[in-house]
Amino acid sequence: MDFCPGWNWPWPSSRFVVASQNYIGRFAPSPTGPLHSGSLVAALASWVDAKAHVGQWLVRIEDVDTPRCIPGVDQIILQQLAACGLYSDAPPVYQSQRGHLYQNALDQLIVQSLAYPCGCSRQDIQAALAATGGHSGRQHARHSELIYPGTCREGLGDKKTRSWRFLTALYSSNMYIDQQIQALSAPDLIAKKINWTDHLLGQQCQNVCVEVGDFVLKRADNLWAYQLAVVVDDSAQGITRIVRGQDLADNTARQIQLQRALGLPQPEYLHTPLVLGANREKLSKQNGAQALNLQEPVTALAEAGRYLGISSSASRPADWLTQAVPQWAARFKINT
Repeated sequence: MDFCPGWNWPWPSSRFVVASQNYIGRFAPSPTGPLHSGSLVAALASWVDAKAHVGQWLVRIEDVDTPRCIPGVDQIILQQLAACGLYSDAPPVYQSQRGHLYQNALDQLIVQSLAYPCGCSRQDIQAALAATGGHSGRQHARHSELIYPGTCREGLGDKKTRSWRFLTALYSSNMYIDQQIQALSAPDLIAKKINWTDHLLGQQCQNVCVEVGDFVLKRADNLWAYQLAVVVDDSAQGITRIVRGQDLADNTARQIQLQRALGLPQPEYLHTPLVLGANREKLSKQNGAQALNLQEPVTALAEAGRYLGISSSASRPADWLTQAVPQWAARFKINT
């Protein structure tokens, strides 16, 4: 085995030969804690999908939310993946080192009048929503994020800039920028919806303006928001298919909006089943999910495979993965 430059774990001579330059997938963990059984399901699904397509699988460390990141956890995650036989086909990239790319994207959106400064605090948004009388459900938080009512669309007034938001009200899901400019007077423009097909969930649709509101691109603490960073990175890395947990499916419409606004290609999407805790909520680091026990890596792979419809009698991770790839390919009718 050779050792990867800058990594403290080895890069093996893989039996999974990268023969296709057309497919690039990724696994993008946040270093806020070690991988748990739920995150291994997402990692395994993204890896096996890439290998079933004879494509590349990349690891990206999403450490843009620096206050929540724990030093050294990125290496723990990479070691956990390696123990399960999951090796990136290139050295991982770190979002914390890519701020200039996100700034370039924000600047482009500002020039296009698709991003604007916002001076609202959470309390301001709550007050504005309460003032609407609560009709249409716009008062309710979704994933703890309030539906922004567009208070600062027409200007900051006497407020100071706290964050930057994407202007969903002017965005039509079926038009690119030059077409939208000609159609801004259309009365139904705001009601346009984003439609996409998920390879597991099927047809999906969301009206971002109504169901989310103008979402944050750069936060009040001067950190980059997940939505902008992930769209920029997926394009920069050439990601063609995103395989991730179903808890992230709700982000897809916002990311498609940003892709189209920035003139970036739209990847395919596949959202995998979630591992639930005893309280029937998604298993996560926030609700006390335990780190993977990798004394027997094949046991961990088998448990993850159960959620994905994959089984194997192999006793070594490499053999287990070898048997997993054709099963996945058969399930999704992938010609290898």
